[in-house]
Amino acid sequence: MKTSRIPGFYNLPPDERLNLVKEYADLTDEEVKALKDTGALPLEQADRMVENVIGVIQLPLGIAVNFLINGRDYLIPMAIEEPSVIAAASNAARLARESGGFQAQSMESIMIGQIQVTGLRDPYRARFSVLMEEERIIEEANRRDPVLVAHGGGVKRVTARVIPGVHKPMLLVELHVDCRDAMGANIVNTMAEAVAPIIEEATGGDVLLRIVSNLCVERLARASVTIKKDVIGGEEVVDGIVEAYMLAASDIYRCATHNKGVMNGIIAVALATGNDTRALEAGAHSYAALHGSYKPLTVWEKTVEGDLAGTIELPIAVGVIGGATAVHPIAKISRKILKVKTARELAEVMAAVGLAQNLAALRALVTEGIQRGHMKLHARNIAAMAGAEGPLIDEIARRMVEEGNIRIDRAKELLQSLKGS
Repeated sequence: MKTSRIPGFYNLPPDERLNLVKEYADLTDEEVKALKDTGALPLEQADRMVENVIGVIQLPLGIAVNFLINGRDYLIPMAIEEPSVIAAASNAARLARESGGFQAQSMESIMIGQIQVTGLRDPYRARFSVLMEEERIIEEANRRDPVLVAHGGGVKRVTARVIPGVHKPMLLVELHVDCRDAMGANIVNTMAEAVAPIIEEATGGDVLLRIVSNLCVERLARASVTIKKDVIGGEEVVDGIVEAYMLAASDIYRCATHNKGVMNGIIAVALATGNDTRALEAGAHSYAALHGSYKPLTVWEKTVEGDLAGTIELPIAVGVIGGATAVHPIAKISRKILKVKTARELAEVMAAVGLAQNLAALRALVTEGIQRGHMKLHARNIAAMAGAEGPLIDEIARRMVEEGNIRIDRAKELLQSLKGS
């Protein structure tokens, strides 16, 4: 009987792990070969990045063109499986160029490390005791990364607040850490653990959690754009986009999809550059709900001239050093294509991409509908799923788009017909 209980699986080399998985899942030799085809990321390197490696999954890497941000041109690598996202971003960036492109800015790279203190007799007095030890706490934390401190980073201040607990209030001590050009989660966690004994000594309580927060409200990135009404299709289109935004601002069901479209672009850039997509998603959606109700990450307005003005603001914690950004070969190439020098510049680029992505989606929704452009590109995937290869993929896709009938059964019919002729 097959079982997932495999003692010592993590100790095996990748090939042996793969053989065990092959037997368990009845993989074919072709499927095993596909898992071994790791492209630019050698299996040995992947094995050092995460646990229990058996292969590498690859995503298409495309380039969004036309971007002008803060007066600089950018080619933007995007890794994503969804059709039309890269084309949509490029098209929105082309529209934005007509009025000077995107303007973007960012805050310092401050992350928050949280230390939870429980078992306190007097939590408010404990808060003051912690604040009195701020200098000592900062010194101890910064000893963990002298290189970061030498580059102007490290813990900048300590705050503390009393919050409700199960039986009695608890204390939440927070380290505000300038991570400079790193995403920073690892060093923040290390610092939080390092200062726990000092906090226990100062408060007489018990430290429980010591962990970074992904809601980094002191690490926001912003971007803005103005699109001329005659460039986007007239005042009717401008009005439609503003109305579509207002629906997202008023209805959480629409807002979820509105913000998903924003993150389509941001996450694609994050994947291409080896950044933490889960942290970005968590931070963005938490920020959207920061004031008690879930709201759009973008705002769209009509100017007095009748043009369209859009803004975006959200936490973007990314790095250009450390982690996968430093070891993944494609991530390093993507960063070279982008030509970004700092984490803040990368965050600004990503904010502009998110705004462009949202613009493209809203414009499509209020004009031709979201499916027209999406399904044209998706038709090729359907043709390939039906078994088409080479030029037949494009021919079957073309015919399905012309018919307005993009389905797997129709693709198979066309494939049989074309093969027969």
